[in-house]
Amino acid sequence: MIRAAAIVLCLAVSGTAEAQDAGERARAAAVALERAAEDLAVADRASDRVAALTDTIRAYEDGLVAMRDGLRDAAIREAGLRRDLAARETEVAELLSALQSLGRSDVTQQLLHPDGPVGAARAGMLVASVTPGLAARALALRADLEEVEDLRILQENAAETLRDGLQGVQEARAALSQAVADRTDLPQRFTEDPVKTAILIGATETLDGFASGLAEITEGETAPETGATLAKGDLALPASGQILRRAGEEDAAGVARPGIVLATAPGALVTTPAAATVRYRGPLLDYGLVIILEPRADLLFVFAGLDTVYGETGQVLPAGAPVGLMAGGAEDTSVLQPNSGGGNARPETLYIEVREGDRPVDPLDWFATDKG
Repeated sequence: MIRAAAIVLCLAVSGTAEAQDAGERARAAAVALERAAEDLAVADRASDRVAALTDTIRAYEDGLVAMRDGLRDAAIREAGLRRDLAARETEVAELLSALQSLGRSDVTQQLLHPDGPVGAARAGMLVASVTPGLAARALALRADLEEVEDLRILQENAAETLRDGLQGVQEARAALSQAVADRTDLPQRFTEDPVKTAILIGATETLDGFASGLAEITEGETAPETGATLAKGDLALPASGQILRRAGEEDAAGVARPGIVLATAPGALVTTPAAATVRYRGPLLDYGLVIILEPRADLLFVFAGLDTVYGETGQVLPAGAPVGLMAGGAEDTSVLQPNSGGGNARPETLYIEVREGDRPVDPLDWFATDKG
């Protein structure tokens, strides 16, 4: 009994804070998704439906990411607790045996000791000093078991919340596509000449050549006046995600490009970081669907790899306006699979290039992100 008490007194309940945090993020994310659903219900009545739906989709995306991360942490925490409890099975058995032994002992038995009254007194003092430690460890064990059960229930109940969130963000994306198509209040700097654009695409083999030739297909059009105030280094990235590859880094095929590659969630919304004129939108070379924005003269933002592109060439978009969606949103159901732990689905990749004058520059000079 004394050995068991020594063991349990050495094991602190330092996991309590971690225990409380493991599920809180998932619970907070569930609340955020509920609020996003409320926002979606009122977005259709907003004076600017495009802006309202853009904000709603962002809220859904943030909530879904937080929910996945919270569920992953909860699953990791639960698995850790189960392993810990299994590894301490002998210790737990000794603890329970000691507590049961204390509970069965009556006063007469406690006074009988081979060494007489002095031995009995010493044994009583030892038991009195050990008992609080046993009780504390028993409470900690109970808390661990209750936490395992709470985390299991949390993960089971989260499936419905995630399903509703995925459905809600799909509805918001569909509504946004319709709202963008219905929009008629955007200024138009110029009208694209499709023949000249087709000739330019056919005559160029690189993004360099295409970007350099853009000015020629907008003959007579002056530098765009978007009213944009550009704070170099402080612009938000066009989509939520993590930097997968930096400028000049080679990809798996050994190809190095001057832009960065951003890993995004499937179906992620892509927005313009600043007010800008749409210089080009459509398929281009091996870049997939591309949109090229000009926030000011001699500055181009190139976003490539989209699945859907919004806007028309020549339109002037306000800052934060949607310009497209990444692929995969409709199939993003991996979080609903058993034992997924809330893990993210396979990410999509957005290529971002920034060109000043006739040359590319490091996009991280313009965008605010973790450059460490």
